[in-house]
Amino acid sequence: MARIAVFNQKGGVAKTTTVLNLAAAMERTGKHALMIDMDPQAHLTQIHGQHPETAKQSLFGFYQDDKPLYHLEVEWPGIGQLIPSHKELIKVDSIFGKGPAVLNKLKVGLDIADKLYIGRHTLIDCCPYLGVLSLNAIFAADLMIIPISSDYLSLQGAKKVEQTLTAIEPVLKRPIHRRYLLTRFDRRRSMTFEVQKKAKQLFGEQVLDTVISENVAIAESPEKGKDVFSHQPNSAGANDYFALLMALARDGWI
Repeated sequence: MARIAVFNQKGGVAKTTTVLNLAAAMERTGKHALMIDMDPQAHLTQIHGQHPETAKQSLFGFYQDDKPLYHLEVEWPGIGQLIPSHKELIKVDSIFGKGPAVLNKLKVGLDIADKLYIGRHTLIDCCPYLGVLSLNAIFAADLMIIPISSDYLSLQGAKKVEQTLTAIEPVLKRPIHRRYLLTRFDRRRSMTFEVQKKAKQLFGEQVLDTVISENVAIAESPEKGKDVFSHQPNSAGANDYFALLMALARDGWI
């Protein structure tokens, strides 16, 4: 089963939104996903609405106390399972350093969990900076999705991600598969198409033809603690995320 990490070195590009709605789309087609909130800002956890009472009940407990990942899962009805984040997660870089055991820790933990939950995919919501947490996600992932929110700053963030992944591939001794996803795609703005053209020049066929349109339903749903399918199932946003799922399925990832 696929492990997909969603990462860009810029915030506000729809990383969390993509993890949430891709998991919801999967659930609606009979597939199942574990979502991991690896961002200390804990936006995905906030949308879920049930904050862990202590850091040990979050992903931090996996790093600090070696708690098995499956002990930290909470149910998210209609979407899947979530391993929540906590603000203490920001301490992982300073506490544990960047040795091989730490950088591979998430991969090893998921290898164990996947033996118990056969047939379930994993979606990882990364933090918007390169550190131990993001490297853990990269080392564990089969596929990286890099959202670009149709502006030049997020395109610059994507370029940094590309440079990082290219540098890491010799370390991992395998290719790091990636797809670039245009989000907040506003067809009324000429800059949107300029960014799309530039992205295709930079990343070629790795840029998905599927785009996520600027859409009120996508923006509204997190405030209500919902995915876009639960909030407005017939919206353009729901259609776009379902199209993303189908594109990934055609490529053999899901």
